[in-house]
Amino acid sequence: MNRNETIVALATASGAGAIAVIRVSGKNAISISSELFKSVSGKKLEEQKTHTIHLGHIMDGAQILDEVLVSVFKGPHSYTGENVVEISCHGSPYIQQEIIQLFLRNGCRMAEAGEFTLQAFLNGKMDLSQAEAVADLIASENAANHQIAMQQMRGGFSGEIQKLREQLLNFASLIELELDFAEEDVEFADRTQFKALVNRIQEVLKRLVNSFAIGNVLKNGIPVAIVGEPNVGKSTLLNALLNEDRAIVSDIAGTTRDSIEDEITISGIGFRFIDTAGIRDTEDVVESIGIKKTFEKIAQSQVIILLVDGSNLNLVDSHTDKLSNIHLEANKIRSTNPEKPFLLLVNKSDVLSEETKNIIKTELEDAHFISAKTGNGVDELQNRLLEFVNTGALRNNETIVTNSRHYDSLLRALQAIEKVQIGLGEDLSSDLMAIDVKETLYHLGEITGEVTNDELLGNIFANFCIGK
Repeated sequence: MNRNETIVALATASGAGAIAVIRVSGKNAISISSELFKSVSGKKLEEQKTHTIHLGHIMDGAQILDEVLVSVFKGPHSYTGENVVEISCHGSPYIQQEIIQLFLRNGCRMAEAGEFTLQAFLNGKMDLSQAEAVADLIASENAANHQIAMQQMRGGFSGEIQKLREQLLNFASLIELELDFAEEDVEFADRTQFKALVNRIQEVLKRLVNSFAIGNVLKNGIPVAIVGEPNVGKSTLLNALLNEDRAIVSDIAGTTRDSIEDEITISGIGFRFIDTAGIRDTEDVVESIGIKKTFEKIAQSQVIILLVDGSNLNLVDSHTDKLSNIHLEANKIRSTNPEKPFLLLVNKSDVLSEETKNIIKTELEDAHFISAKTGNGVDELQNRLLEFVNTGALRNNETIVTNSRHYDSLLRALQAIEKVQIGLGEDLSSDLMAIDVKETLYHLGEITGEVTNDELLGNIFANFCIGK
């Protein structure tokens, strides 16, 4: 990226709409726009104050391309820290492209993905973790993702990291000073205070590292596998949860031969439901492949729902054997996935007699009744799913790590600070501890962008949309 170039791109989504916004940023953004914009007041854009809006026309020579509103932001008081002009034009794709092409012919170049936010980072308007939060905010599809991205974009996460890094940097400087006076055998860094700081840093890093487990599923949606024998109503339950006919429903066993996935939001949390092929012994090759995929999806899920057909339990004579088989199947899934929340649902409860329900409650204490067909019990199921999600940190506005790059750097910083802690306990020399302190500082700096390189920046901003 050439810092002296002026860039232009469509800032709103492509396609037709009521209006579109074209963003121009760079040293010459205002002067170029001034040549192509004719204000109804007759005033030049370059002479106007920052953060002002002006009505006029974009002119291609003597031809009027569109009547527009032009917003002027003079650097450094702009999103990018450069001079910025935002043109609100009519949302015709033809008009959008005509205006962009006009600017390209008059000294601008097309912005690359994320280049406006990259300018903001390079100009010190935000640190790297805040810049990454911009992309997360744009991609947020539910309240949880939005809350986490907003907290990070406002500097909550980076502020915590920056404070720890500054405190550690002060002690690192004192340790380096001790190395300069090694022959005098003096200590400038108070070891008691240093131990307290290292312990505090370790506690914070552990909390942040552990938060990634919940942050990752909140960001990507919590995968919930719906499993059970063929024709127990798994597809009907998925349709009831999604409130649409997403999965094929049939009385023919083995209809679902591949997993079907879709996502819904429950109280601001995204859940990704996976309707799997029915588990049974079969000689059908295609169905066998689907059943194999079922077990793969169970392994990938965070929550498992075992759905059983309640209508088969109405026959009193067969209660014992059928309930025993269900109990064995439930225990098998629990034992192979002991760390995952598990729900046993008895479907088609609308056709169950009260006598049968009482027997089921006695034999299967953790069973819950539901009717996917009528929707009875679906709300209760959603509430149970929410109970499995640790939303306490979210409600308390605590920092939750959702970015895998941040997680990796935090993990490496934690490993390094633990080495410092061991060194303090064993009373190691300052030169040995200095190595691990520097490594901790390095990995903390990676998060906020104080330590970076062109390759890292390229990888991060390549994931942005054009125009942001």
